[in-house]
Amino acid sequence: MHKRLQKLRIGPTFIEYTKYQHQLEHSDQMQFLPQPELTDPTPTDLPLFDLPKPDQLNIGEIDLTKAINQRVSVRKYTDQKFSLEELSYLLWTTQGIREITDRPATLRTVPSAGSRHSFETYLLINRVETLKPGLYKYCALDHKLALLSDAPSLADELTDICHRQGMVRNSAVTFFWAAEIYRNVWRYQERAYRYVHLDAGHVCQNLYLACEAIASGCCGIAAFDDDRLSEVLQIDGVNRFPVYVATVGKK
Repeated sequence: MHKRLQKLRIGPTFIEYTKYQHQLEHSDQMQFLPQPELTDPTPTDLPLFDLPKPDQLNIGEIDLTKAINQRVSVRKYTDQKFSLEELSYLLWTTQGIREITDRPATLRTVPSAGSRHSFETYLLINRVETLKPGLYKYCALDHKLALLSDAPSLADELTDICHRQGMVRNSAVTFFWAAEIYRNVWRYQERAYRYVHLDAGHVCQNLYLACEAIASGCCGIAAFDDDRLSEVLQIDGVNRFPVYVATVGKK
């Protein structure tokens, strides 16, 4: 074994104990325990903002091969604001609900292991037309935004939390994806902790490609202070924890 792996055992231990041979005999699903909620309900105690409906968006088309070829991580953005329509498009392409099946499960615009879709989307909005800067949450069921905080220090604080990467402060919008892990654990037990990281890649790649359709750039971020970010997002960091971050803005 490599000497560094001998010193750092957490990674190999994670891989070992998320193998199938370490699973319990029956998952909570197999024991007929109640299925967790498919997604968070739309809050009734927070300011809500309507987003343009997905079937009414007027977004220019781009050839998929061209989008793939020109996709790069973009860390510098202009001061141009996003339109509400553009933000709606990015949210729809990354976590939009296309259908709720009888199973029940949500069929979305991105893949997820077993259609479990653990992610909830939080947004630092810096420059979007008609929206005040602040921290918002995407309400996927109703395709709306809920305002969590409009504290003026948010952009600086979240930049610091993301290891002082300036594109967080300078972005039009920064996406934060947090996993409500029991949605996956209910079916997949400890293996779920592998799957949500795979799902995060699906989500962020959609964001990269969708940005190309609106002449914008994206940069995924995996470096952040987990505990501080959980505190700002108002989540517990255990049952729901941050997995991935991405900044977007006009090139």
